[in-house]
Order: sequence, then C-alpha cells, then structure tokens
Amino acid sequence: MTTLFGEQEESAAQAPLAARMRPRDLDEFAGQEHILGADKLLRRAIERDELTSAIFWGPPGCGKSTLASIIAAQSKFAFENFSAVTAGVADIRKVIERAGQRIKINRQRTILFVDEIHRFNKAQQDAFLPHVENGTVVLIGATTENPYFEVNSPLISRSRIFRFEPLSNEHLEGIVRRALEDKDRGLGAYKAQIDDEALRHIVDVSGGDARNALNALELAVMTTPPDETGVRKINVEIAAEAIQQRVLKYDKSGDNHYDAISAFIKSMRGSDPDAALYWLARMISAGEDPKFIARRMIIQAAEDVGNADPMALLIANAAAQAVQFVGLPEAQIPLAQAAIYISCAPKSNASYIGISRAMKDVAERQSPPVPIHLRDSNYPGAKKLGHGEGYKYPHDFPDHYVEQEYVPESAKSSPYYEPSDLGHEAKIKKRLEGLRRESEKNASTDSETGQ
Repeated sequence: MTTLFGEQEESAAQAPLAARMRPRDLDEFAGQEHILGADKLLRRAIERDELTSAIFWGPPGCGKSTLASIIAAQSKFAFENFSAVTAGVADIRKVIERAGQRIKINRQRTILFVDEIHRFNKAQQDAFLPHVENGTVVLIGATTENPYFEVNSPLISRSRIFRFEPLSNEHLEGIVRRALEDKDRGLGAYKAQIDDEALRHIVDVSGGDARNALNALELAVMTTPPDETGVRKINVEIAAEAIQQRVLKYDKSGDNHYDAISAFIKSMRGSDPDAALYWLARMISAGEDPKFIARRMIIQAAEDVGNADPMALLIANAAAQAVQFVGLPEAQIPLAQAAIYISCAPKSNASYIGISRAMKDVAERQSPPVPIHLRDSNYPGAKKLGHGEGYKYPHDFPDHYVEQEYVPESAKSSPYYEPSDLGHEAKIKKRLEGLRRESEKNASTDSETGQ
C-alpha cells in the first residue's frame, strides 16, 4: 500500500513517531489558527476543495507538509508530491505530462506539492509557470525561506502566501501528551510517564518544531526501561539526553528569568560586550522568548544610550524586526549584534531622566491650559477665538530658532532634558547652549534699547 505522497507505507512499528502522529484531518491539526481557524480563507478553501496555487512559508516542523497530506486525503484532485532537493526539470516534465493526461482522460485536475521549493533555481521554477497559468496544476510550494526573495515573482503573483508560525509551547505540549496517550499510533502501549520539568525541557528546546519534540520523546521512551511497575518514567535528565541539550536551571516565569535579563541589561549598561553575549547565550539556550529579549534591548538603547548614540535605538529595533522576520536560531546573530552595539556605545540616561521629570510634574503640579499662541488655529472659528495669535514661526528667524514660551511656568519645576558630554549628545548640548546664549544676548540687547 502506498502513502498519500506515493511512498511505500511503513508499518506502525517501523515508522517514526512523528510520521505516525501526523494529523489526519484539520480537527487534529495543531496551531496556525490565524490561517486555519474557523471561517479563515485557507480552511474554507480546503473544506470546499477550491484551492488555488499557494506558498506555505514557515520554519521546520510547523505543519506545512502535514497540511499538504491532509489536503491530499480530502481533495478530489489528484495529488503529486516531490521534493526540490532531489527532483529536476525532467521530473517536472513527467509530473506535468501526467497532470495533462488526467485532464484529457477524466477532467481531473492535479495538486502539485513541491517541498522546499526555494531550492529550485529560476529555470526550474519557470517550468511550472505556464501550467499554473493554464490550470493544468494547482501548485502548493513549501519553503522555510522568504518566498519574496527565493521564489520567482511570476509564481508569487499567481499564488497566495500563507505564513506559518512556530508552534507555541502549549501546542507542543498537547502534541507530546497526545503521543504519550495514543495506543494506536503513539506510545500509549509503553505506559510512559513524563514529569513536568522533562516535558517543559523538550518543549522549550524544540523551538516550535513538532518533529523535534516527537523525535526526542520517542528516543526517551524507547531507551528507558520500565520500572518494577511496568512504567517508563521520563525525567529531565533523560529528556536532556534525548534532545541533546543539557538542562539550564532557568524558569521563564520565575527568578531566573528576571535575574538573567537583569544581568544582561546591566552588562550592556556597564559597557561589557562579552558579559552581554554570555547572558544572551544563556537566555537563548534556555528557551527564553527572543521577542522578550529584543524588547528589552529597545528599551535599553533608549534608556541607557539615548542620544549619545541615536543609532543604538535603530539597531535594537532592527534586531527586533529580524527576530520576527527570521526566527531562531539565525535571529541570535542580529540579537548579538545589537547587544554588542549597545554595550560599546557611549552612554547617556538623559532621555530617561527627562521623561521621568516631566511625568512627575504632570502628576504633581497643576495642569494649566495650552498657551493661546500654541493652540491649533486650523479648524473653522479657531482664529476668531485667538488661537495661534502671537506664535513665532521659528523658520522665520536666524538659525531657525526663536525664544518663546512653550510650557507655562507654573507647569514646569526645572529643566527636563540635560544632555551629557558623551558622543552625539555632546553636539546636542553644544547647540542648545549656543541657542540659549544667543537668546540671552538678544534679550539683553532688547532691554538696553528699551524694546
């Protein structure tokens, strides 16, 4: 008997656990609710058997091939599958020829699933195009790479892009527990038990990849002898061996989580790039959410570097975008770059102090109305109310600066922003001091001339 993908079906005893536990329908499918939830476009298309060409884009183990197998099982279309790793243009021609024959003989269309489509070169991808256009095949490509970079524009324009996300820890935990309990396809017959710490370790280290988690679970169960009661008990040491990553004492919701991020922040603030990289590596290895790390670096760049080096905030924000765009493990590189840049940058907390002082005044002092010359004068009737009257437009004055009241005296207790003498902020300080001196000079001149 052959599988949905045309390969010789293995017996339950031979097939890996990940293959045996592959969901058989959409109800068993875990994750990707943003594209497969109730009444979502892709789910409707699968259920109604009205698929058009599509690209499934996401990290390994998130369900791209699994969803293709579900489509193959449910669709009235013929289903052809091959991998771009092993197939060439000659194989494509054979598939297209078979698809053409099906249309001629019984008017049956073909879904062509191409795994790792990004591995095809431009010529190979071009070979699909006319057959996608004339409806001979419905192309479904799966890729771990950004299709906008790795797939030809003509194919992209004729396909819907569906972005698959890494499976959440909750999804992975459900998949692992289901595999432990399932006696037909899973490990239920082995009477295996896994403690909470071992389960968390497998889930955390799997990085959103169900295949990794199930492979580790199978190895752990099959290599653990039963105790005197016949139960195979999986503890965290066994789990660490199975997934080949030692356990780091790190509770993402407890003290370790806060202590590690604190050490990371203080290392960057203290201009020690090596220490920052160490704590970054510790957090990544322990399964810390990289988005959390990126958010903390954005705050760090503004709070402790500030305008002493404005590029720090841009680089931190770019690293955060890279985390979303690339994902781990590769995202550790832009995270490291940002951590090094922040660590080595000149430091100033003037922005942090400035907003803190302003927030304190807003909370503790009276809130006078906006001065009349600063009020909006653009809406009908505003000028009749005197809004904007007396406002001095800075661009009409030398150096594009003019002294005028921007905050009522009663609202402000003291200067908020006091730039440091470091980095770019030294230039800011010099400019502000120059403007103030010029303002004082003009005020003195006006006083002497009686103006």
